[in-house]
Amino acid sequence: MQKQYKDKIVVKDTEISVVSTGDSNDYISLTDIARYKSDDPSATIQNWMRNKDVIEFLGLWESLNNPNFKPIEFEGFRNQAGANAFTMSPKKWIENTNAIGIVSKSGRYGGTYAQKDIAFEFASWVSAEFKLYIIKDYQRLKEDENSRLSLGWNLNRELSKINYHIHTDAIKDNLLAENIDNRFAGYTYATEADVLNVALFGKTAKMWRDENPNLSGNIRDYATYQQLIVLSNLESMNAELIKLGLSRADRAIRLNKMAIEQLEVLIENTTTKLLGENNE
Repeated sequence: MQKQYKDKIVVKDTEISVVSTGDSNDYISLTDIARYKSDDPSATIQNWMRNKDVIEFLGLWESLNNPNFKPIEFEGFRNQAGANAFTMSPKKWIENTNAIGIVSKSGRYGGTYAQKDIAFEFASWVSAEFKLYIIKDYQRLKEDENSRLSLGWNLNRELSKINYHIHTDAIKDNLLAENIDNRFAGYTYATEADVLNVALFGKTAKMWRDENPNLSGNIRDYATYQQLIVLSNLESMNAELIKLGLSRADRAIRLNKMAIEQLEVLIENTTTKLLGENNE
């Protein structure tokens, strides 16, 4: 799995970690779920994985989601599953089949995590009632998360629009000659907007439209809220650099450096605040 960020849900007085890579494939701690059933979560998870139905379910999930899954090794496990002598652990499953649906980490802050569909299946084995509580609280977590992201995006989109006027005023006062033809004025505004687009997104507005012919709006309508915060800052900074008389090339270099630095800080800080550090 790629870099992950952690949050927690509390189900019947049991804290359960949820980690996210920023997409819909959240991973939920099997170790925490197992603690609801036993004081030995590792043994509980291994007992669950001994079942033939579980091995078949895990194999099907991997076949549907993992192009690097090893079917031959899986078949071997499936043929052995259910026998008294059969044993299985997350580490053994991952190492032999190249599985991605389950992740096992050792150490003080380690544990076993599984993609949410697999985690819900495990929770059902632990307790059907407990599974329903987990699903309910997980959905609440995602709704709260989406609400916070949506609010942040909208606020920063409006801020970006406000700063846009500061930016265009600086262009009008410092880069446009008096009585310039509107066609040429529009070109200057668009060019300066693309200075910001390239500094932040790495492409011009036209490049984005060519790459996304089926999307409405413009590149900024699809920006993350972190990018919108940086965009607002870039607009203000570019307005000041224009007033100082810096060339477009010099401004582009400075703005790109600023965008990179600010995005790194914002992405790290906002994801940490929202979801917690991975190995907290």
